[in-house]
Amino acid sequence: MLAFPCNQFGGQEPGTEAEILEFATSTYGVTFPMFAKIEVNGDGAAPLYEWLRAEQPGDGESPDIAWNFTKFLVARDGSVAKRYEPMVTPEEIGAELPDHL
Repeated sequence: MLAFPCNQFGGQEPGTEAEILEFATSTYGVTFPMFAKIEVNGDGAAPLYEWLRAEQPGDGESPDIAWNFTKFLVARDGSVAKRYEPMVTPEEIGAELPDHL
């Protein structure tokens, strides 16, 4: 797992990168890498998220990320295997891993 904080969703991640990391580790026990805060939608979207959205546009009218905790499964060969909406848990994704590796 990798995390890319984004403050584009109701201002839920307004802090510094250090503050976001502290909150994620102390509140949720996060142990995976947390990267710099980025934008995932719009003109300022990070190239990574432009690519992820293009590869797995989702089921909605727009390929935009609708809310925090949208997840993407990237296969070993670098292809984007699947997009998961925010309510899907890492445990649910873990059960699907053998199908996508």
